[in-house]
Amino acid sequence: MTSELPPPGFLRRLGAMFYDGLLLLALLMMLSYPYVWLTGGAKPGLAIKTAYQFYLLAICFFYYAGFWVRGGQTLGLRTWRMKLVNKDGGSITWVIALKRFASAWLSLLCLGLGFLWVLYDRDKLAWHDRLSGTQMILLPKTKP
Repeated sequence: MTSELPPPGFLRRLGAMFYDGLLLLALLMMLSYPYVWLTGGAKPGLAIKTAYQFYLLAICFFYYAGFWVRGGQTLGLRTWRMKLVNKDGGSITWVIALKRFASAWLSLLCLGLGFLWVLYDRDKLAWHDRLSGTQMILLPKTKP
């Protein structure tokens, strides 16, 4: 991985994940209203429930991928002065964003070990960074 800027530490990444998680939770709650309205609070069938789960997953993907592709920073990453770049330090494409999103779920499903890997990796890369060819960089402080 090539970058002149240092990688962020685990706690900074955790802070950004928490921040993005709160924002995403609020977004999911707002965009779940049509589902509640359509089902009327009744227990839906398997097809509707499955479609709703894919709908929520798509919202999550487009939240993260949209920000990654349009500048490499979600709102949480921007707050914590981090940026996502490809292995050459360039911009993220939609294909790379999809690889990163899918492999981040793999990291999470393995009890979060993929995220904790940052603590042990010499380059401070998580599993999903390695699998998608991305890296996080810590941006320098800007003067007011």
